[in-house]
Amino acid sequence: MNLTSLGLMPVGLMHYLILSAVLFAIGLYGVLAKRNAVVILMCIEIMLNAVNIALIAFSRYVVPVQLTGQIFALFVMVVAAAEAAVGIAIIMAIYRSHQSVDVDKLDLMKW
Repeated sequence: MNLTSLGLMPVGLMHYLILSAVLFAIGLYGVLAKRNAVVILMCIEIMLNAVNIALIAFSRYVVPVQLTGQIFALFVMVVAAAEAAVGIAIIMAIYRSHQSVDVDKLDLMKW
């Protein structure tokens, strides 16, 4: 018994790319529309995970012998972890001085 006899389609490259595009769009919407700095950081993490899905899918379906997509995904995860640590530290410092993490209320770059 295989997938086609059950009426199911096998998961292909296009399915992974659609999932990646939807996740990236959700993350982009969150970055552009939300005002809470913590939510913006989480949406950036969603965008990075969408890129990881695309990298691994391309690696699996285009060049299955080489592991370039998986290696790049590991680098993206390392960068995401560093971004999260630094971002949370910056947000905590801003919260201590302004008592808010609303990005519209921040005026640190103004003279």
